[in-house]
Amino acid sequence: MMELRDKIQLLPDNIANQIAAGEVIQRPASAVKELLENAVDAGATEIKLIVADAGKSLVQVIDNGSGMSETDARMAFERHATSKINHIEDLFRIRTMGFRGEALASIAAVAQVELKTRRATDETGTYIEIENSLVKTQEPVAFQVGTSIAMKNVFFNVPARRNFLKSNPVEMRHIVDEFIRVAMAFPEIFFSLTANGQEVFHLERGTLKQRIVHLLGNHYMSKLVTVQEKTDYLNIYGFAGKPETAKKTRGDQYFFVNNRFIRSAYLNHAVMSAYQEMIPGDSFPMYVLFIDLDPAQIDINVHPTKQEIKFEDEKIIYAFVQAAVKHALAQFSITPTLNFDLDPSIQKLDAVENPFTEEKKANASASGLYSSFTQKNQAHFIESKSELKHWKDFYPEPKEHAFKSLLSAHQEESSGRLEYEAPVSGGIARSAEAKLQLLEDAPLLQLLNTYIVVSTNNGFILIHQQSAHERVLYERYITAAKGKPIASQRSLFPLTVPLSTPDAVLLQELLPDLKQLGYEIELFGKDTFAIQGTPADVDSGNEKTAIEQMLEQFKHFNSDVKFSRREKLVRSLAWQHAVKPGKILTQKEMKTLADDLFACSQSNITPSGNPTYISFKADYLEKMFGKG
Repeated sequence: MMELRDKIQLLPDNIANQIAAGEVIQRPASAVKELLENAVDAGATEIKLIVADAGKSLVQVIDNGSGMSETDARMAFERHATSKINHIEDLFRIRTMGFRGEALASIAAVAQVELKTRRATDETGTYIEIENSLVKTQEPVAFQVGTSIAMKNVFFNVPARRNFLKSNPVEMRHIVDEFIRVAMAFPEIFFSLTANGQEVFHLERGTLKQRIVHLLGNHYMSKLVTVQEKTDYLNIYGFAGKPETAKKTRGDQYFFVNNRFIRSAYLNHAVMSAYQEMIPGDSFPMYVLFIDLDPAQIDINVHPTKQEIKFEDEKIIYAFVQAAVKHALAQFSITPTLNFDLDPSIQKLDAVENPFTEEKKANASASGLYSSFTQKNQAHFIESKSELKHWKDFYPEPKEHAFKSLLSAHQEESSGRLEYEAPVSGGIARSAEAKLQLLEDAPLLQLLNTYIVVSTNNGFILIHQQSAHERVLYERYITAAKGKPIASQRSLFPLTVPLSTPDAVLLQELLPDLKQLGYEIELFGKDTFAIQGTPADVDSGNEKTAIEQMLEQFKHFNSDVKFSRREKLVRSLAWQHAVKPGKILTQKEMKTLADDLFACSQSNITPSGNPTYISFKADYLEKMFGKG
């Protein structure tokens, strides 16, 4: 008879430590966050971050804080060891950055760690070397007041985890993000970041606005609105970007609660609602907002990274944030300011020099036109007013009404005969098996400077010029990225593009792939690039804007589907360079676009899945006019 044995057993300490470390240390940037926060908690006024090989080889934080005794230095690497929590009640009044007692223990479980530290009252410091949670060396050392912790060869003892780390530029971007979040919350502390021997950030102590501009870019210098609201329940302060700074991505959005960076879709919605009708619906405002409130009103111990917190009353916080931002934007919109950077010709415009006075308002109110629209029961008299007699002469007959009616009927048709073609492979206009064929000699018509009407063998198709061009460019760029590079046209006068540090790190990562696609871009000083050449088939004149918008679009993909870096870049460039609605096309341009579209391997949808054209078949057109 087979003996039944007990199955449950305790994990060895080293395995348990590595499992626990996986919650806290997911990549080198996780260690950066924990070490920087510990330095802040130590009361440091100068904090230096040094990384090598995007943190895979080295992450080192040096501070001039309070330092540790020999016993504390040893105890700091034990699990659940903390100086911040003594009683259970302390969990509900946390004001320090770190408190869980997991950071150093987790780092020591997955890396080789060297610690040097000294207190001001000690003559000598302490040196400790730990590997795989085991102390290898502990001895006295000469050291300045403060602490230096170096994490080397992260995941050296967990090869599977190390293999899942991304490329150096990607990991470096995560490190920069964590550095910015901590440095922005403490402008009174000096911070520096050095990567592979090159200083990336050098942030002197200063005001919050100075810190924001140094971190996010000088273009925000004159485009920030002060947010400041104080109440008995909470205080809100910081800055929000003027409406013209809104971008297509969420990049420059920061919330801090008691100086701790948090993520909150709920509070972000509060800010977005404050900007309602001031920015386009698909744009996102810039903001750096700090909320100070009683720690007892929040629970920050709900996630290992402490970036998600719970409020005791979310609705109150939402209302305060929305009101504070609205108030700040209202003050901006009604307070006159003298902008010395404004073009003198703009300052001479009537709209600036001759504002709409009360006298002008009274004259306008006295007009018959004003009365017609403001008095009750006057609507049927409007057209007979002499002032409006010839108003129709100013407007051409709208074409959009008939077009919308046709589309409406098309969408209501239940038979499905007018739906756009299902995805197929191969050029459907050139394939012998394809039912849809373009009529070669038929003239093409552009509607509303956006759509192209193309006759086919059994009706017509309506091409969306931007969507079609995006598909054409996407397939052209995909081919170039995998094979022969696109020809580049050198610029006689290279343009320089200054970027924020995170964007500069991102562009540096993309340079090899951009070169394959026809862009010749070189580093031109710190965080500045020179555009030496552009794709030969791209119109010149907006190279700088194209690069800036391409980066924004590229970042937009980061939070979506897990595309490869090359796929994101190709999609971003295709979207950026595609001909936009409103551009008038010649017969030749329309013909070329239609031919190129149906030469694509998949011509009926854009890379993101939107239709490039809709097919209207002859039998249904006949039926619409009662002939079928």
